[in-house]
Amino acid sequence: MSVSAATVRQLGVSLGERSYPILIGAGLVAGHPELARLAAGRQVAIVTNDTVGDLYEAPLAAALHGAAVRITVRLPDGEAFKTWESLNRIFDALLEHRFDRHCLLVALGGGVIGDMTGFAAAVYQRGVDFVQVPTTLLAQVDSSVGGKTAINHPLGKNMIGAFHQPRLVLADVDTLRTLPARELSAGLAEMIKHGAIADPDYLARLEADLPALLACDADALTQAILRSCEIKAAVVAADEREADVRATLNFGHTFGHAIEAGMGYGQWLHGEAVGAGMVMAAELSQRLGYIDAGVVARLRRTIGAAKLPVCGPAWPAERYIELMSVDKKATQGTPKFVVLRKLGQAAVQRVPDDALRAALAAGTA
Repeated sequence: MSVSAATVRQLGVSLGERSYPILIGAGLVAGHPELARLAAGRQVAIVTNDTVGDLYEAPLAAALHGAAVRITVRLPDGEAFKTWESLNRIFDALLEHRFDRHCLLVALGGGVIGDMTGFAAAVYQRGVDFVQVPTTLLAQVDSSVGGKTAINHPLGKNMIGAFHQPRLVLADVDTLRTLPARELSAGLAEMIKHGAIADPDYLARLEADLPALLACDADALTQAILRSCEIKAAVVAADEREADVRATLNFGHTFGHAIEAGMGYGQWLHGEAVGAGMVMAAELSQRLGYIDAGVVARLRRTIGAAKLPVCGPAWPAERYIELMSVDKKATQGTPKFVVLRKLGQAAVQRVPDDALRAALAAGTA
């Protein structure tokens, strides 16, 4: 049964002819009129993995009953499989079933599924439509919004990809009830990031609501997801291709991506690495004279209360610097960092070596 539109919170990503709605509510996996409209009469491929597919593929498939052809592609589960090999499994299925350039791909899963499905949609027959149905908190507040799609390379995370906006995002809060606690915390990392870089009042609300969010309270989650999506949608609308302000959304990510690559993809969840990375980025911001020790301690405390790591692996600084040289914000191998000029205001810049090394030491202690 499809959900009533009246029960859904909606906002838009304003990108001219590439604009699209984000719908947040309960029961959306079972269908929504906008999804039915997009799928009607088209070849539709659901892309998912075994974990998510066993839970939610059947109701989503039933909601796509108006499709002319419907197939499902199941990929291996986990960041370690965000590779060319997995991507080719999508292409193999589309070509085997003679999918044309008017087809629709539907990403049912977390950030890995969303990124790979979006990348496949970006390049299959030079670009086809896709829909995001994110089933993790991290994907609902971050990766499903904004059109950044990619796969990993052994030398760097998300280094091979494309900008390709979805036609629709359906964030069903009911799916979060089946998330492992570790995955729920990983999503909270991105929400804390949004507050730190853009909205101190939102950060304070997250701090107050952490017990409810960790308990998967539907009302608390819906309100927080909505505010995070509002923040990200505004940034994407202002800078779709990350030429300027959008890069500030990577607060903590240069450090975090280094942790993910160095540990081996999948050992740390993305949100866990970003949690530790935000502490390092805050330490760096303090050493540059922008924020005081109280702000650093507050962020460390909040990240820890969300049950996220607050320290990175105890590697030498040279190891971190080597890993961070392969980063999308790097220029000829020299990384740039997102720093807090103050709580709620971020900037991207190069930093002195001594400040970076001091922040790494503090962030791994």
